[in-house]
Amino acid sequence: MARTIGGEWDYIVCGAGTAGCLMANRLSADPKNRVLLLEAGGKDDWIWFHIPVGYLFAIGNPRADWMFRTEAEAGLNGRSLIYPRGKVIGGSSAINAMITMRGQSADYDHWRQLGLAGWGWDDVKPLFVGLEDHFLGDSEHHGTGGNWRVEAPRVRWDLLDKVREAAVQMGVRPLDDFNTGDNEGTAYFHVNQKKGLRWSAARGFIKPVIDGRDNLDLLSGVLVEKVIVENGRATGVQFRQGGESIIARCRGEVVLTAGSIGSTQILELSGIGHGEVLSRHGIPVVQEKPGVGGNLQDHLQIRAIYKVDGIKTLNETYHNLFKRGLMGLEYLFRRTGPLTMAPSQLGIFTRSDPSQERANIQFHVQPLSLDKFGDPLHRFPAVTVAPCNLRPTSRGSVHIRSADPADKPVIAPNYLATDADRQVAADSLRVTRRLMGQPALAPYRPEEFLPGPVIGDDAESLAKAAGDIGTTIFHPVGTAKMGRASDPLAVVDERLRVIGIDGLRVADASVMPTITSGNTNTPTLMIAEKGARMILEDGKR
Repeated sequence: MARTIGGEWDYIVCGAGTAGCLMANRLSADPKNRVLLLEAGGKDDWIWFHIPVGYLFAIGNPRADWMFRTEAEAGLNGRSLIYPRGKVIGGSSAINAMITMRGQSADYDHWRQLGLAGWGWDDVKPLFVGLEDHFLGDSEHHGTGGNWRVEAPRVRWDLLDKVREAAVQMGVRPLDDFNTGDNEGTAYFHVNQKKGLRWSAARGFIKPVIDGRDNLDLLSGVLVEKVIVENGRATGVQFRQGGESIIARCRGEVVLTAGSIGSTQILELSGIGHGEVLSRHGIPVVQEKPGVGGNLQDHLQIRAIYKVDGIKTLNETYHNLFKRGLMGLEYLFRRTGPLTMAPSQLGIFTRSDPSQERANIQFHVQPLSLDKFGDPLHRFPAVTVAPCNLRPTSRGSVHIRSADPADKPVIAPNYLATDADRQVAADSLRVTRRLMGQPALAPYRPEEFLPGPVIGDDAESLAKAAGDIGTTIFHPVGTAKMGRASDPLAVVDERLRVIGIDGLRVADASVMPTITSGNTNTPTLMIAEKGARMILEDGKR
C-alpha cells in the first residue's frame, strides 16, 4: 500500500535533467506555485561532474550513467551499443559533450510546416537568445544575463587548425558561430562552461534557487512508478523511495521531463501507450497511444580515425606521466588546457553530396583516438574525424522491458535501416577521405586506421564499414512526438499536452517530431522553456 505524503503540489516535475531543472526553476519562480521535482539519480557531488574532461570517467560508470545498452542492431552488423544517460541532478547535461548547438532554422520551420503552430524558427529563436549568458555579448543572435552560460573553448590544437584549413580547401566556408540559423561551415564549438568548469542544467537552473525558494522541493534517488490518472486527468505521481511506494498529489499539472528514454518509460508504466506493449506486461490501458516509444531518432557517428605524424595529439600526452602532470597543473592554476576539453572541439557541417538542400552531415573532430569511451587512448598519435547523418530517415523504438520501473528499457534505434541512411553513410566516408587528403594535412601524412584503406569506395563496402564503426552520440529524440490530433502517432499536441489526458504534459527531447541538425541539449532547453511558459499561461485561464 502506497503512502501519501502531505499536502498537494501545484506542479510535479518528473526528471531533474536538462529539461526538468529549467522547468522547475520557471514554475517555482512564482512563490504561489508549490513545485515538486523528482529525480531518480543522485546529487552531483563528484569532482568529475564538474571538470569538463570528466565525461571520460562518467560515461560507463554506474555512479553517473544509467548504463543502458541498445539491442543488437542489424544495421550495425549485429553490434549492441552502450547508451549513456546521466544518472544525476542535471541529467545528461552533467556528462555530455557541453556543445551549444541550436541546429538549423529549417529544422524548426519544418515543425511549423507539420502544423505545429508557434514552433517555427522566428518563434523559438527569441527563446534561445533569452536563455543565454553568452561570451559574445548581446546581439541579434545571442543574449546575456540568462541561466545558460556559453563560452569559447579554453584549449587549442595545431592539428585541429589544420583540419579546419583542410575543410576550407575542400570548399567548406569558415564560420565563427554555428548558432545563427545556418550552421553550414567549419568552426570551433562553443561550450557550456564557466571559467573552465562544466555548466550543467543543475548548476544553471537549480542550485541558484533551491535554497531560497520554500515552494520548491527536490527529491533525488526516487524512481517514478506511474502517473496517477483519475477520470481522464493526471492527479499525482506514485514513486519509489528506499523501497517504499509514495504518492504525491497534484492539483495543477504533472510534467514529464525524463527524456526520450525516461518519459517513455513513465508513460507506459502509467498505462499510456500502445495497447499491445502494455498488455504484454500486464499494465491496464489508461489511454491507447500507439506512438509512445516509437519514432526514436538518433545521430549515428561514424568514428573514422587517421594516424598522423609530426604534430601533437592528446594520445601521446595521455600516455606520458610527466605531460599528464603538466596538464593537471595547467588546469589547476589557469583553468585551461586539455582538462577543459569537450569530447569534440572542431565542427564541420557540410553536405554528403551536392544534391542535398542544406548541410546534412556534421563532423566531430578530436585530436585523439580510442576504441570507445571508457577505454584508454591509443598509443599512436591520431585524429578522429567522425561524420554523422544529421537527419536520418531510420526510426527506432524505446519500450519498457517489464512492469518493474527499475528494469532497463528495450532500446532499438534501428540505425541504417533505410537505403537513404546507408547512402549518406557511404557518402560521408567519401567526404571524410576527401577532407583528409587536402594539402593542409599532407605534411602530417594522415593514414587511415578506421575504417581502413582495405575498404573500397563502393557504396556497399562503405555502408557496411559504417555499421562496423558507427556509434551513438547520445541524441535520442522523438519517442513522445508532438503532432496534430489527426496524427495517429502523435503523443502530445503543440502545447505539449498529452492528447487525451488532462493535466499531463511532456516537455523534453522526446516531443521532437524530427531531430534537429546538431547536438540536441540546447534545443531540449528551448522546449522546456517554451513548455514552462505554456503551462504558466494556461494556469492563468
